[in-house]
Amino acid sequence: MTDPSLPARPRPQSLTDLFVSFTLLALQGFGGVLAVVQREIVERKQWLTHEEFLEDWAVAQIMPGPNVVNLSMMIGGRYFGLAGALSALAGMLAVPLVLVLLLALVHARFVDHPGVAGALRGMAAVSAGMIGATGLKLSLALSRNPMPQLWCWALCGTGFVLVALLRVPLAYVLFGVGGLACFLTYRRLRP
Repeated sequence: MTDPSLPARPRPQSLTDLFVSFTLLALQGFGGVLAVVQREIVERKQWLTHEEFLEDWAVAQIMPGPNVVNLSMMIGGRYFGLAGALSALAGMLAVPLVLVLLLALVHARFVDHPGVAGALRGMAAVSAGMIGATGLKLSLALSRNPMPQLWCWALCGTGFVLVALLRVPLAYVLFGVGGLACFLTYRRLRP
């Protein structure tokens, strides 16, 4: 079932397409899937625009559970209702779960090897770089936000300072700064 209000554009062809697409996304997501999801869903498959991705990602952030799992269910539900949400969820979890269990067994066996520790540090650095690059790409969508760009950048900076420097729990920042952003945007859009 597809929402008739959605504009015609590329979309998942079937539940199998959703399952396979999200399985492949999950298998690419070592150390964080955000960069991969944004590239695949927005840039390559074009199932969402940058703006839709940002809006859905914001909602996925404030829902309980892993952000990208929430996002996959929202995208699946957008195109195929409950069946799509469940198919996308299964794609995100089924095969990666088996791999994670196998990797956990291997890691437990070689945890003391210095090469394993070095590899994990290297993956963490790459993951941080990918997340930073995705943030820069998504910042382009701020130019089309109803709020003035200065306000957007001030909210971005506030969020960064609160989370990265002051170590405020993410939930407080999301509800506090995110709630303020929603309120300011609502005021700008109100006739």
